[in-house]
Amino acid sequence: MLFQIVTHTPIYVWAILAFLIYRGVLASREREIAFGRMLVIPVLMLALSLQAIASQFGIASVAMEAWTLAAAAIVLQRVRFGASSTSAGAVPGTVRVRGSWAPLALMMAVFTIKYALAVALAIQPGLADKVPFAAAACGLLGLCNGYLLGQLALDIASSRRGPGVCAAEGGLAV
Repeated sequence: MLFQIVTHTPIYVWAILAFLIYRGVLASREREIAFGRMLVIPVLMLALSLQAIASQFGIASVAMEAWTLAAAAIVLQRVRFGASSTSAGAVPGTVRVRGSWAPLALMMAVFTIKYALAVALAIQPGLADKVPFAAAACGLLGLCNGYLLGQLALDIASSRRGPGVCAAEGGLAV
């Protein structure tokens, strides 16, 4: 059965996985990037999660409510207690990003949850009507997205403070 699942997975899914691994490894290194590149992974992960929720449970569903509550809780946690991984770059329009493996872990979590969700619903479509299943799966996606979005908010705020601002370790700009 596992062989059938893997062989029936569309090629573009493996391309997305390869891209996410590439970006995750890239995020592990300290670097200077254009300001807009900080948005790529949080926005991509948000789009992947919302697409999964919309297509499998509907936007106006308990699943979306679970995602929203989980995401909001973690965004608030990151903004209140988190530390930025960025500071203003040497060149206007760039930011200095401290390396971290956390983005790779979160991207793999979102990918794995979304993939497992699609497989589970392909095998047992009735699970889509089970509130605990939908809330748990989408709540997990919300936790991951909330962390990425909360960290992005911290990193944007930090990068706008100007050169010389110290950034704490463990942030997520990718």
